[in-house]
Amino acid sequence: MLVNNLDKANVFNPFSHLGFTQTDKGLMLTAWQPHAQQIDVIDLTTNELVKSLTKIDEKGLFQSYIDASEPFDYKLKIKNAETEYEVVDPYQFEEQAYYAVHHVNNQPENIYRQLGAQLTDVDTASGNRFSGVRFAVFAPNASSVSVIGDFNHWDGRYHPMQKTNCGHWVLFVPDLKEGVRYKYELKDALGNRLPHKADPIGFHADQFPSHASIVFDHNTYQWNDAKWQSEQAKVDRYQTPMSVYELHLASWRKKQGERGHESLSYRELIDELIPYVKDMGYTHIEVLPVSEHPYDGSWGYQPVGMFAPTSRFGDPNDFKAFIDACHQADIGVIVDWVPAHFPEDSHGLARFDGTHMYEYDDPRRGWHQDWNSCIYDFGKDTVRQFLVSSALIWLERFHIDALRVDAVASMLYWDYSREEGEWIPNVDGGNENYEAISLLKWFNTEVYTKFPHAFTVAEESTAFPQVSRPVSDGGLGFGFKWNMGWMHDSLHYISKDPAYRKYHHNEITFSMVYSFNENFVLPISHDEVVHGKGSMMHKMPGDEWQSAANLRTYAGFMFAHPGKKLNFMGNEIGQTQEWNYNASLDWHLLAYDKHQGIQSTYRDLNTVYKRYPALYETDHNPQGFEWIEHQDAELSTLIFVRKAVSSAQKVYSVNNFTPVPREGFRMGVKDLGQYSVIFNSDEKQYWGSGFDVESVVQAEETEWQGQPYSIVINIPPLSSIMLINE
Repeated sequence: MLVNNLDKANVFNPFSHLGFTQTDKGLMLTAWQPHAQQIDVIDLTTNELVKSLTKIDEKGLFQSYIDASEPFDYKLKIKNAETEYEVVDPYQFEEQAYYAVHHVNNQPENIYRQLGAQLTDVDTASGNRFSGVRFAVFAPNASSVSVIGDFNHWDGRYHPMQKTNCGHWVLFVPDLKEGVRYKYELKDALGNRLPHKADPIGFHADQFPSHASIVFDHNTYQWNDAKWQSEQAKVDRYQTPMSVYELHLASWRKKQGERGHESLSYRELIDELIPYVKDMGYTHIEVLPVSEHPYDGSWGYQPVGMFAPTSRFGDPNDFKAFIDACHQADIGVIVDWVPAHFPEDSHGLARFDGTHMYEYDDPRRGWHQDWNSCIYDFGKDTVRQFLVSSALIWLERFHIDALRVDAVASMLYWDYSREEGEWIPNVDGGNENYEAISLLKWFNTEVYTKFPHAFTVAEESTAFPQVSRPVSDGGLGFGFKWNMGWMHDSLHYISKDPAYRKYHHNEITFSMVYSFNENFVLPISHDEVVHGKGSMMHKMPGDEWQSAANLRTYAGFMFAHPGKKLNFMGNEIGQTQEWNYNASLDWHLLAYDKHQGIQSTYRDLNTVYKRYPALYETDHNPQGFEWIEHQDAELSTLIFVRKAVSSAQKVYSVNNFTPVPREGFRMGVKDLGQYSVIFNSDEKQYWGSGFDVESVVQAEETEWQGQPYSIVINIPPLSSIMLINE
C-alpha cells in the first residue's frame, strides 16, 4: 500500500515512512527514489559509507536497518541506468520543515517571510549546517501535495510534502539555490490530480508557457534610498503637491528587438522613463499593476502572482533598482493593487486545492460577470491574511510609496453590476459586503501602522461614505479617493461643442458641491482613453487648433481645481490614437509644434503647481477655495481663487470655455495691488493664439462679483489663466 501511494504521489505524511524511523528491531532507514537501481548511505559527518540499502520494490522503495543508536546526518549516493549522483535526503529534516508554519496569527507579513519558497540554512543536532529551500504552501483540503521542478524532472513522486495540523504542506529540500523553477502538484480530497499550481506566495515567476514559480532571494539587493525614506516620513501628503504620471510599463515606449517592437526592461526604464518624468515635473508615477499576470491584454488587472513583480521586464531585483532610482530622483512610486478578483487560469488560485479555497463558492458572490474572474472570499481569515500580506510585501520588500486599490466599489457591494436575483443580500438584507468593508479597514490600518510614510488610494466610483477618512472615525481608512464624479462630469462638459456648453454649465461646477467630502485625486486615467472612448485629443471638439486649445484649457482648469492630479501617459503629448496596450505611445508626434506645445503646457503646469502653495496646500480644505464667478453659463466662464494656509498667497483661475475672446473683462479680486499672470494656456509657446494679455494688471477700487476690488484683463479664446497678487 505504501509503495502504491508513493508511486502515485498520494502521501500526506512522508516523514512517517521515509528517512529514519525507530522500530522494535532497531533504527530503520527508508528511501524512495523512482528509477534508482542502487542506493548507498553516506555519513555526512565522517563522509564514510554506512550501508547499501536493500531494494524492497522495483518502483523505487529502498530500506535497511542501520547499526546506529540514533539518527545521523546522511546523503544518498544513487545509481540508475544512466548516471550516478548524490543527494542529501530531505526526509531527515522534519523539524526544520515544520518551522515554516510557526507564524504568529494576525501578523500577515509573516506569510511572505515564512511561506512560499524560502532560501534558508538549517542546523542539525550533529552540528552540520545545510543550505536549501524550505517550501510551505497552504492547501487544507488536498489529500497530497508534492513540490515539483527542475530538480526532480517535474515528477510528483520524488518530493511529497508533509501535511501539518493547520493545513500547510511543508518540506525542506537541501542544496536548492536561487533560480530553480518549481510548482506544486496537488490532489483533491478524492485523490484526483489537479492542474499544476504556481506558488501563491511565489516571489518570481516564469512566463508562458510554464508559468512556473522561481526561487528568489530577497536579501541580496542593497537599497540606496535612505534619504528619500527619511524625508517621506516627515511629509504631510495633504499639504504637499502630488502630480501623478500614470503609466503602463509595457507600452510607454517600445524598442526594436529581435522579435520586433519590445517593451523596455526595468533597467532600461531607469535610463529613459525617469529622466522624462523628472523633466516633465511630475512628483509621482503610478504604474498599472505589476503583480505577475498571465495575459498581456488584462494590463495587469488579472493577477495570479500577488507577491511577485512581473518578470516581463526583469527579475524582482531589477524592479527594486527601478524603484530605488525613482526615489533617488525624488519621484514617488504608486503601484496599482488588485485585491478584488483573480483569473481562472489553471496554474493560479482558482479551486486551488480542489475546493473554493480563495474564492466564494456561490457564483452569486464568487464570480465577477463583467471581468470573467473569481472574487476573493473576504470573510475567510486565511484569504484576508493572504491579501493584506500581499499589500505589505510591496511596501516592505519593494519600498513603494503607495498602493492604489483597484475596483473598490465592486468589493463594497454584493449587487455590483448584478441584476435582481443575481446576488445574495447580507445578514441585514442589504447590499453592502460587510466582509470586504472589514478587510479594507484592516488593510488600511496595517499599512498606516507599519508604514506611516506610505499612503493608500481608492478607485471607488460610488457615494460610499468616508472612503478617505480614518478607520477610527468610522471611515474605510484610505488616504485618498479618486474623484470619478469630477472626471465624468468635466469630460462630458469639455467634449461638448462650445456653443452648447452653456446648457451644461452645472457639470463643470457641480464637483465643488462635494469636493471636500473626501481627500480627492483628480484622475484622467487609462480607463478614459480605451474601449472606443478615444484619446483625450479625440474627445476635444472643433478644428485642429480648437481641439488643442480645448485640451490645454482643460489641463489648466484641472491643475487649478482642488484635488491632487493624475494624468495617464500620452495625455501630455496630445496622443491622437486611443491607447493600445500592445504598442508604444506616438512619440513621433513631438516632431510637430502642436504636440510640443501641449507637452510644454503640462510641463509648465507641473512647475507652476509645485511653485505656488495655494494650488496644493488646501486641496482638502473648503477654506482654501472660493468662487468668484460660477454662474456665467452664457459666456461659459469660470473664475475661482485658491488660498494657501502657510501664507496669504492667493492664486486666481480664469477659464474661458468658448472660442470667443473676452476683451476688457472685469473680474472681482480680494486685494489691491498688482496681479501677475503665472500661466496662460494660450501663449504661442503652447501653440496658442498669442492673444494679447497683459502680464501684470493693477487692481482698482471697484467692487465686482461680490469682491471689494476688481481688475480688467483680456481673456483669450479657449484658455485657462492663473494670476497671483504679489
